[in-house]
Amino acid sequence: MDLHVSLVGRRDLAGQIYRQLRSAILDGRLRPGDALPPTRELARRLEISRNTVGVAYDRLAAEGFLTSRVGAGTFVLEGGSAARGAPSASPLRAREVWDGLSAWPRPMPGITWDFRAGLPDVGLFPYEAWRRIMSGVLRSSALDEPASMGDPAGLQGLREAIARHVGVSRSVRASAGDVVVTSGTQQAMDLIVRVLLEPGDVVAVEDPGYPPVRILLTAAGMRVLGVPVDAEGLRVDRLPDEARAVYVTPSHQFPLGMPMSLPRRRALLDWARRRDVVIVEDDYDTEYRYGGRPIEPLQSLDEDGRVLYTGTFSKIMRPVLRLGFLVAPPSLHRAFRMARYVSSWHAELPAQAALARFIDEGLLVRHIRRSRREYRARHERVAELVDGLLGDRLAVVPSEAGLHLSAVLREGAERRDDAAIARKALDAGIGLFALSEFTVTGPPVQGLVFGYGAVALAEIEAGIGRLRRVIGA
Repeated sequence: MDLHVSLVGRRDLAGQIYRQLRSAILDGRLRPGDALPPTRELARRLEISRNTVGVAYDRLAAEGFLTSRVGAGTFVLEGGSAARGAPSASPLRAREVWDGLSAWPRPMPGITWDFRAGLPDVGLFPYEAWRRIMSGVLRSSALDEPASMGDPAGLQGLREAIARHVGVSRSVRASAGDVVVTSGTQQAMDLIVRVLLEPGDVVAVEDPGYPPVRILLTAAGMRVLGVPVDAEGLRVDRLPDEARAVYVTPSHQFPLGMPMSLPRRRALLDWARRRDVVIVEDDYDTEYRYGGRPIEPLQSLDEDGRVLYTGTFSKIMRPVLRLGFLVAPPSLHRAFRMARYVSSWHAELPAQAALARFIDEGLLVRHIRRSRREYRARHERVAELVDGLLGDRLAVVPSEAGLHLSAVLREGAERRDDAAIARKALDAGIGLFALSEFTVTGPPVQGLVFGYGAVALAEIEAGIGRLRRVIGA
């Protein structure tokens, strides 16, 4: 506990010490049983007399805050006072927009079968290799150099590694200078809003689409408009004329799963060029493709520098590794660096250095190759069981990538209320999302989303069998 006293006039020094210690106890910064410094030591640190400190301690003891034990010291009294929080009454009020927002997804405690979308299997992650690299990074003198904290865009070594990785695995055209390291898609979107958009601007998003991005845009004062999707992806003919930006997941539409067709991608690029609109391409899980032709990203088709490409390592590695990236054209390099600087200048440096080595040593590619085989087996098993056990009520949306499958409720199926089904499933120990949760502005699509990253292959049949009984109940 740091204390300070004002020596101007050297008045009421004991009172200053008393008030600071009392506040620390009431606020819970000093807890019952915590030891206070001896009066001699505290007097020396504050350069005041020992008697002055003793007066403050005696007053606190008399009021029931402290107790002294001979030969042991002075301690905060057990049960002497409950901790207090911030003042309950305040004139400060949040902007009204925050009253209507809530975090997504909601907690799902106590589930046995975890079919939530977007969760990888952390058991597939090579912990020993990561621990070895992280230990080496923490012993390295490289992180002690001032230069390692100088570039808000991230460590040079990681940006070089990311540029090589996405160039080979995703056909993205990028140099290290084009890459900004982020804490994930959410921060990438936050940076884009700061750099390119104004409050009140219209941002078009896929409908259904990814809720956290919609929440972020709404909180930032954007007008978020949903644009329907079909079997070829985003309906370019339904984009609003007033849009200043479009957020899309063309490689694996979230949550339905279809890729955007090549003609549709070219139409989107042409529309953005004519309308002077920025496209945000979220390529969140393209490493996990199980069949079909590779999907060429919008960024590699873009000849005008209108596409901002974002990605994350959370789906590949571990959700707690909050690292992602944004690829931007040279005209925006300085602005994005400044935006990263004002939001979080040089965060996650050890993790950045470790990830750079993880990529450079070929461990990331090896992990993707190994986990892709496992996820493909789960993907096929979920599709087979949903079609076989639930096919009378659900139609699987064709998909050949990612960590989830979606299935829409068939016309005429009883109880066409996917939210009610999801609630009943949760009561039975099954965690999954209803498709209607992803609605933006249009009529909700009724169905269920089956993630398979966090449920073992051997457990999939039991979980979907249980769901069959739940739906039939």
